[in-house]
Amino acid sequence: MQKVLLEDVIFYAHHGLFDEETIVGGRFEVNLAVETDFSLAADEDKIEGTVNYVALYNLVKEEVEKPSKLIEHLAGRIIKRIKEEFSEVENVHIKISKLNPPISGEVGKVSVEMEG
Repeated sequence: MQKVLLEDVIFYAHHGLFDEETIVGGRFEVNLAVETDFSLAADEDKIEGTVNYVALYNLVKEEVEKPSKLIEHLAGRIIKRIKEEFSEVENVHIKISKLNPPISGEVGKVSVEMEG
C-alpha cells in the first residue's frame, strides 16, 4: 500500500468551544495521509490510477469551513467523507492542529490524530 499525503495545510476557520473562537476564528493545520494502491499511476503515468490530491484538498477545505466545537469531530467528519467519496482509499490518517489555542500559557498548538 502506498500513501498520498497533504502536509502542513493551513486554514483559517471557526472551531472551538468558546464563543470568541467561533466568532473571531483561528488558524488550523491539517496533515493527511491516505493509503491506496497507486501502482497503476506509477506504471502508466495516469491520474486515474491514484487519489487526486487536489480533490482531497478541496474535500478537506469544505469540511474545515463548517464550524465544529471540537477538532476531534472535524477529524472524524473528514475521514468519513474521504472513505465515502474515494472507494480506492484503504485507510486515512489525519492530524489536525489548532494554532495558538486559547490557553493561558505559551502553547504553539494543540493537536488530535485519528485513523480510520
